[in-house]
Amino acid sequence: MHVVATAGHVDHGKSTLVRALTGMEPDRWAEERRRGMTIDLGFAWTTLEPGGTVAFVDVPGHERFVPNMLAGIGPVPAAMVVVAADEGWMPQSAEHLAALDALGVRHGLLVVSRCDLADPGPARDRAAAELARSSLGAVEAVAVSAVTGEGLGALRAALGRLVTALPAPPEGPVRLWIDRAFTIKGAGTVVTGTLGGGELRTGDELELTGADRAVRVRGLQSLGKPAGSVRGTARVAVNLRGVGTDEVGRGAALLTPGRFLFTGLVDVRVHGDPAGELPATLTLHAGSAAVPVRVRPLGADTARLRLARPLPLRVGDRALLRDPGRHHVAGGVTVLDVVPPGLNRRGAAAARAATLAGMDGVPDLAGELRRRKLARRDDLLRMGVPATGDTWLADPEHWAGLRVRLAAEVTAYAAERPLEPGAPVEALRHRLALPDRSLVEALVAPPLVLRAGRVSAGGTGVPAELAAAVDEAFAELAGPFAAPEAYRLAELGLGVRQVAAAVRAGLLVQLAGTVVLRPDAVARAGEVLAGLPQPFTLSEARQALGTTRRVAVPLLELLDRTGVTRRLPDDRRSLR
Repeated sequence: MHVVATAGHVDHGKSTLVRALTGMEPDRWAEERRRGMTIDLGFAWTTLEPGGTVAFVDVPGHERFVPNMLAGIGPVPAAMVVVAADEGWMPQSAEHLAALDALGVRHGLLVVSRCDLADPGPARDRAAAELARSSLGAVEAVAVSAVTGEGLGALRAALGRLVTALPAPPEGPVRLWIDRAFTIKGAGTVVTGTLGGGELRTGDELELTGADRAVRVRGLQSLGKPAGSVRGTARVAVNLRGVGTDEVGRGAALLTPGRFLFTGLVDVRVHGDPAGELPATLTLHAGSAAVPVRVRPLGADTARLRLARPLPLRVGDRALLRDPGRHHVAGGVTVLDVVPPGLNRRGAAAARAATLAGMDGVPDLAGELRRRKLARRDDLLRMGVPATGDTWLADPEHWAGLRVRLAAEVTAYAAERPLEPGAPVEALRHRLALPDRSLVEALVAPPLVLRAGRVSAGGTGVPAELAAAVDEAFAELAGPFAAPEAYRLAELGLGVRQVAAAVRAGLLVQLAGTVVLRPDAVARAGEVLAGLPQPFTLSEARQALGTTRRVAVPLLELLDRTGVTRRLPDDRRSLR
């Protein structure tokens, strides 16, 4: 399906033309038919050869209903601009064209209607010249009369050529801007909109802007017929489960969960009035939404917009700025950044303007990482930036610099605390100002090693003199279960801090206070005790181990705690 907006003329002639093309009444309200004026959005469709099915969004032309018109053309990729032969180019035609130009619509068709009432040549020439200066450029023109039928065949052929030349709709997540919401008895809430890309399916769970819970697609219709799935570009009606009409309306959007960022602050490039001349307050029209914004000019054609309420915007989106008081389209905008940095320091605004000058609104992973240094993959996807790979993505140059800094911080920590077996990951995270400890772990590369939550330059992580002192403490002892005396530890400089460091490094196992053994002594004790008749007494265990009561008591208690032995009510023990 293809979707085309019909715009440009204020009176009922445009709707009459759509009716003649489709055999359908686009004006939904009796008031519209009574006054001969389109007030709200109308919808109709027909089949072309070639071109297939084409749907029309008939937008109002009167200046009082421009917000309604903008809600209709926002998501539509092509426009049929209608000008009456007997009236020619009108002020509302100019505002409609300004809106199409601001939104960057590049595909269109010029139709001069009511050619039975006047020569279509002057109106066609003036309108074609106006369109040529816009984003539409040079377009095909057709003169028709909905009353006599003259030119309708040529118009259908021209529409077929227009829609077959449209680019393929984008793949990716769904963002359906809602332009109508109503209730059908027995079905519940139904919303309609133009699906610009992606695919909707019955049963899908979606996010709804403004709601704090997911909603489910109960049913779909496209062009009045039920459908199990609909791909963009298409007009679609969605029957929603779990939401009332009081919770949804024009300007809301249905979204693929987790794929859009709700932002209230965006940096944009302005296509139209100079950024410095924009009023402080304007209305931003994005999709079918209209939101007041505060404007802060940054560069000659760039600005920061603070939205009155968040919208699901992405890098590269086109939207429109309008001054409702002056009935003036101030220009289109291209969204450059949906998570812009703060501007709190002196000179920050000028620096930001320089950065934005080099951005074109095309989502670019390398550029985003260069500016952000680090970013979560899912956050980038929500911004509209294609990203794959790990949870965190980094700019290569920044990552290399972090590796150098990590090595320096590990060295500095070792100098500050020589008895610790490396720097704790969390301490390094703070020193490097990183948002996640997993980033520190990912930065570790030889010769650095990560062991038990600490990063060191390898080895035991303690000074060589400490390891030598431990070796000397046990050099003169006989047997694996002999422990150096407290005075000997003190003579060798193995105080409380040094012993603790040796224990952390795996050089010692501490039984109690100053009672220490080599780390393999615990396992070897279990092997020795397994050879005793079960159960055994403390005295039998001490004799088998060839050690003193000073060592045997805390050693057996350690074996009890670790589940190697089991203490019985009579104070004897047995191996588990």
